[in-house]
Amino acid sequence: MYNFRLLISLLFIFGCQESKSYHLQNVTQLSFLGDNGEAYFNADNSKVVFQSKRNNNECDKLYIVDIDGKNFSEFPLKDGAFTCAYYSLNDSYIFFSSTMHLGKDCPEIYKDPNPRKYIWPLRNYEIYRFDGEEAIQLTDYPGYNAETTIHPTEEKVIFTSLREGDINLYEMDYNGDNVIQITTEYGYDGGAFYSPEGDRIVWRAWYPSTEEEKEQWKNNLSKKFIESVPLDIYVADRDGSNKQRLTKNGATNWSPSWHPDGKHIVFSSNMDDWREDYNAYGSNFEIYMINIKTKKLVRLTNNKTFDSFPVFSKDGKKIVFSSNRDALNPRNTNIFIADVVDK
Repeated sequence: MYNFRLLISLLFIFGCQESKSYHLQNVTQLSFLGDNGEAYFNADNSKVVFQSKRNNNECDKLYIVDIDGKNFSEFPLKDGAFTCAYYSLNDSYIFFSSTMHLGKDCPEIYKDPNPRKYIWPLRNYEIYRFDGEEAIQLTDYPGYNAETTIHPTEEKVIFTSLREGDINLYEMDYNGDNVIQITTEYGYDGGAFYSPEGDRIVWRAWYPSTEEEKEQWKNNLSKKFIESVPLDIYVADRDGSNKQRLTKNGATNWSPSWHPDGKHIVFSSNMDDWREDYNAYGSNFEIYMINIKTKKLVRLTNNKTFDSFPVFSKDGKKIVFSSNRDALNPRNTNIFIADVVDK
């Protein structure tokens, strides 16, 4: 059975390679302390905002740094836990999710006793908009409201919420009005991005089909965490119609975003790390790019460690991502940026 899984994985990867050859060059480390993740470019690709747990903080706070590593600064708001910060059009605002409405402390989270299981908590986040002086709370649904990204031309955002007893995608205005539910299928929908033209979306999803899987999902929701189930990458029209599944390999495929050409999706996956010793995919995530039309793949990283959260600059010449490749602190996740070369 294990060899069959390996064969299918190899056929999927090596039999479906993209004709173009993309390479990352001039890989530069931007963070050097603590655990860092989810770095996103501002409007002119000159800086990134990201989250980091450092300086004895028990939860993530927000930080900003230029893409050359200069002008490192802390976000002025520090109460509670923070995640998923994203610049608005023209950098007028930074959207982010936080527990600051609950007070200064970091909320407790569920910790799974299995050290091999990768999980991420569903804290009681609300979404905020910050203009440099004032933070305005845009959502008010206890549970989970996060993963906000922006439309490329309209003052709209797409986000993930647990407001209807299940995790789905929603769209709203910059001021929190005109909320529209995009996905409705039972299971997990998250991490959505608009396409460069704004007419489509990409996201990660898991839709439990068996009674065992449904019970697993109910358990996840009751304990407020997501575990590394076999997530897959989907694209659809902006309203959720014409949904298309891009991956079907049994692995955890996640953190998808768009290449500026609108024809490719970059994402992270552990599809190449099947562990026969415990009959599961391992924790070595690599970064891949898939052609939406042909499903052909390009592998962008090749390390024996974690690489994820890839996002292209708007011109496609650079990519920012998170990785454990720091030789001095291999247990810490750091932010890296690289040039993307098309050969």
